Amino acid sequence: MKRLHIHIGVENIQQAIPFYSALFGAAPVKAKADYAKWLLDDPRVNFAISTRPSKKGIDHLGIQVDDNGELDEVRGRITRAGLPAFDEGETVCCYAKSDKTWVQDPAGVAWETYRTMEDAEIYGKNPVMSGSACCTPETKGTPNCCEPSEQTAGCCG
Repeated sequence: MKRLHIHIGVENIQQAIPFYSALFGAAPVKAKADYAKWLLDDPRVNFAISTRPSKKGIDHLGIQVDDNGELDEVRGRITRAGLPAFDEGETVCCYAKSDKTWVQDPAGVAWETYRTMEDAEIYGKNPVMSGSACCTPETKGTPNCCEPSEQTAGCCG
């Protein structure tokens, strides 16, 4: 089953956690000094906040899937539509090991489709990265984010 993902950049995590906990009627399932996540069933959403993004407000959106079949299904739709995608593959991001692909919508909003395999102790592959929620199309290839490779060259603008 798929779950909508929303990641919002916040200024103060200690103020934001009580606000969203009250709004959702639930405590976060994961809380760190710079990150918190709620996995809600009504509405079915993976809602995350962090102090990492350089901009406050919506950082990126996504579709979280439960298994490889669902991930292949969404990736197939992206491919068939001819959308320029960045297949990040297996990575560590937002304190989780995931397999993900990124696209950018016409308004410039980054969307990820991903499957989470397990929790991680660090925020991302490179623990010193800053200014973004891991590797989005905007940050691809920037220092301390996505490592440039032949796979990433020329994709996602």
